[in-house]
Amino acid sequence: MAGLLAALLGMGLGAVVLRVRSVRGELFALLTLAVTFVVGTIVLNTRIDGGPGIYLNAVAIPALGPTASSSIYLMALIGAVASLLISWRIQSSRLGVGLFAIHDDEDVAEVMGVPTFRYKIAAFGISCALAGLAGGIHALFVSYVTAGETFNITVPLTVVLMSVLGGTRHWAGPAVGAVAITCMMYFFAAGNNPLLGKAAVGVILVLVILFMPNGILGFFMKRFGVKKTVPPVLAQAEREDVAAPVVVAAPAEQKVLLEVTDLAKSFRGVQALGGVSLKVYQGEILGLLGPNGSGKSTFINVVSGHFPATGGQMLFEGRQLAGLPAHNIAQAGIARTYQIPRPFAHLTVLQNVALVAMFGGASLDHAAATAEAWKWLEFTGLADKADALPDDLNLHQRKFLELTRALASRPRLVLLDEVLSGLTPAEINEAVALIRKIRDRGATIVFVEHVMRAVMALADRVAVLNYGKLIAVGPAQEVMSNPQVVSAYLGTPNV
Repeated sequence: MAGLLAALLGMGLGAVVLRVRSVRGELFALLTLAVTFVVGTIVLNTRIDGGPGIYLNAVAIPALGPTASSSIYLMALIGAVASLLISWRIQSSRLGVGLFAIHDDEDVAEVMGVPTFRYKIAAFGISCALAGLAGGIHALFVSYVTAGETFNITVPLTVVLMSVLGGTRHWAGPAVGAVAITCMMYFFAAGNNPLLGKAAVGVILVLVILFMPNGILGFFMKRFGVKKTVPPVLAQAEREDVAAPVVVAAPAEQKVLLEVTDLAKSFRGVQALGGVSLKVYQGEILGLLGPNGSGKSTFINVVSGHFPATGGQMLFEGRQLAGLPAHNIAQAGIARTYQIPRPFAHLTVLQNVALVAMFGGASLDHAAATAEAWKWLEFTGLADKADALPDDLNLHQRKFLELTRALASRPRLVLLDEVLSGLTPAEINEAVALIRKIRDRGATIVFVEHVMRAVMALADRVAVLNYGKLIAVGPAQEVMSNPQVVSAYLGTPNV
């Protein structure tokens, strides 16, 4: 009964949080979670029978079959089938895609538009419901419930082993693992060797982790079953839509797209940004320069929501972004890359890009997001790597994957954090040409870079930071001859 109550409360909490998108709503969700914990604790600690446990001999078993045993079997079978159907439906839904991203890199998933807090609460609620259902059936089976003896450490370990053995990246993986472990345990138990069976389970767990990290199902799917994804045939109009430049207004007619005022960020007393005020105009390429440790990447992290601002304002198209969670900033039309590429390691290149199209500013459904991903993979030259995992790409391709993900969200502002670092001169030339194409598509770009020839070739304006302060902003040639900028890079000569 306590398990069922916890399940209902968990599902209710998930439903509440999924409907709330404000910070105040998330605080309410945390309060609801606290109430859930308190109520669950009261129920579990109520000494209904004096404390030793609860006997269920007088509880009637639903008559689903001709006997009590067959009824319990049918209930367990219905629960197992329901769990598989729910798992299948979740994996093919936005929730499942978001949960996979959260598993690989929660911070990046949030910045790419996934509402990580709500999705984790939803997963918690669904898990509670399934656990409560299984616990109720188990209680009827043993006719006696006591938490200390029934739910010992072997129960969660066995469940984890089933998932790892079968494969955690596919909805049917845990079922495959459950069948394998159950058959093996019964085999050893029938041979009067239960201890040997437990030892074998431990050995199998170690071997699977070392040699089959994706489980039995993942191993066989990779080796035998999975066909390569066939790219869709894009219509000529769609190809031209991606490749064709967009007419951008002349600088005198440009409007302010992003305006930050007194933007500040401190890390436990260390001030990384100290009151930066800067305007970014629609359609321009703004280079963000400065020596190492000047606050450039911190500026990108704060504007994208990766780090919350300590103070100041951020107006994007007139909308206040300061204080909003990162996924709301992404959905507003801001996309970013990372200096060190951070793709979702267990998702293919195509899935990495489609996820951003699904959760970012584009907010497309699964089919449309996949089609959008194919367009941008062709645009950046990564279409032939669509089925590859990020670990199979070289640095150049991983950098372009970061760009592709940013573009798939159809952003109005793209933040590029040292996208050229580590590339060869030929690769830098290719990346520069691609960035020009991105601007021709109408996107506004703010990029952090140390490759000065790329800065001079691309930037309409540059802004220079030093010790978290903005010391110069304007045309590249003019700013780079500024004495403060020269001093920041080269130091002050001792005469």
